[in-house]
Amino acid sequence: MPVDPEGRWFETSGPIRVDGGIAVRAKRGKIGEQWWSRRFVDILERTCDPGRLARGRAYARKGQVIDFTLEPGSVGGRVQGSRPAPYAVTITIPAYDDSQWAVALSALGSQALYRAALLAGEMPHEIVELFDELDLPLFPPDLDMRCSCPDWGVPCKHVSAVLYVLAEAFDDDPFLVLAWRGRNRDEVLAALRGLPEPTDTVDPLAIEEQPLDSRLTDFYTPSISLSRLRERPARLTTPPELLLRVLDPPPIRVRHIPLADILRPAYRDLADPAP
Repeated sequence: MPVDPEGRWFETSGPIRVDGGIAVRAKRGKIGEQWWSRRFVDILERTCDPGRLARGRAYARKGQVIDFTLEPGSVGGRVQGSRPAPYAVTITIPAYDDSQWAVALSALGSQALYRAALLAGEMPHEIVELFDELDLPLFPPDLDMRCSCPDWGVPCKHVSAVLYVLAEAFDDDPFLVLAWRGRNRDEVLAALRGLPEPTDTVDPLAIEEQPLDSRLTDFYTPSISLSRLRERPARLTTPPELLLRVLDPPPIRVRHIPLADILRPAYRDLADPAP
């Protein structure tokens, strides 16, 4: 096998064709259709060598990935290269322990929006921000990537192929994102069903109704001194992105990510007091 200028072995022939391999559906352009899989691919493409990822995409589209498994903290697969024996690929991240998941599930269960979406089999867009606020990121910034091939580069094309197969698997089942961190679909849903129902949130537009005849004598009298109006604390805090929640989101996507998801952090930053 030839050696490159740095003394590393590399393959010059094409890979051996695989019958029945796992081929991604996207034969051109981006891989990953849903927002959660696009988020994962965007992280890969920001942190990994573009050339190696491109070769991995070609392998994934040809169906060179023989098999693929996902367990808590680990993704494994076999990829057929130019040698007769396929290469073994392992990609690991930290899986969260019971105490960390207890905190995350409690936070998810306390929000009616997240709870209802997950129980309906959907992945709410805000779930990434919730896990980030708990310092438990769903999408890891760093991956431990290993392959049995002689290419010392990380990631090699075999690892890249498995990563793209993983991204499209996220498309088919968003709960795999959670399973990789340590809790599969059944475990998450069972835990949410076992939690108490979240209390109703306060409607910021609600007004307490009172019969008019009970207020005839003081209808025009303020309930508090006008001089103290500025000192009265607010009864509730209106979320800065309330407008995004109330209005229908525009049918616009940026790199497959809904525009509302991109604007939401900007709204929150604008609401933060200046240092």
